[in-house]
Amino acid sequence: MGPPDARVRGRAVTIRDAATVILVRGGTHILMGQRGATAAFMPSKFVFPGGAVDRSDPEIPLAAPVPSPCADRLRAESADGLDHALAVAAIRELWEETGLKLGQSRPWEGEIPEGWRAFAEGGIAPDASALRFVFRAVTPPGRTRRFDARFFLADADHILGDPDDFSAAEDELSHLGWVEFDAIRDLDLPFITEVVLAEIAPLLQRPEPPGSVPFFRNDDERHLVSRLHGRSPLEVTPTR
Repeated sequence: MGPPDARVRGRAVTIRDAATVILVRGGTHILMGQRGATAAFMPSKFVFPGGAVDRSDPEIPLAAPVPSPCADRLRAESADGLDHALAVAAIRELWEETGLKLGQSRPWEGEIPEGWRAFAEGGIAPDASALRFVFRAVTPPGRTRRFDARFFLADADHILGDPDDFSAAEDELSHLGWVEFDAIRDLDLPFITEVVLAEIAPLLQRPEPPGSVPFFRNDDERHLVSRLHGRSPLEVTPTR
């Protein structure tokens, strides 16, 4: 299971499961967008597309799941079946915030839920086979919103359609665009985004998953970094 609820100024803050997509193009550019100045979480920061798992995500069928060993690592320290919901959330959030589809041209299984009808136009089903699980982090204590976020790396070659067409995006992110990797740190970034960028730099030119996945845990008393190896025990190292 994920971390327990925390408290902000005496109020319980639920730590929500979330998924984020780091979409890479040509091994050199990453898709980024800027959150609004009035956003409750990370206002004005440049971020990767992503968000919390929705209640309906576990019920959405996938044309293909997240492959192993990434799927095994997603299951570590998580609720049963959450790996499927996280993959769906990653694809859904990418679609909602950028208008880009990670999918297969194949019939949808069963009735198409209302929120997915635009995604499914032309016979498209969500496909998680391109997602590589590369990072996990819990929002530090003291924030008004906290997430247990899983970060997925995916190549833009797996996008169906034009990777420059953001016309179907919702208005949550502005200044959507492909940013050269070496120029990303010139943007106003959250601290955890900088950490993730350092971690994924060696992976941009390699199709295989990493040997293990860093997990930045944050609770009210400790800040720990561990590595997820799937079904193997976690190696935990305290950090300052």
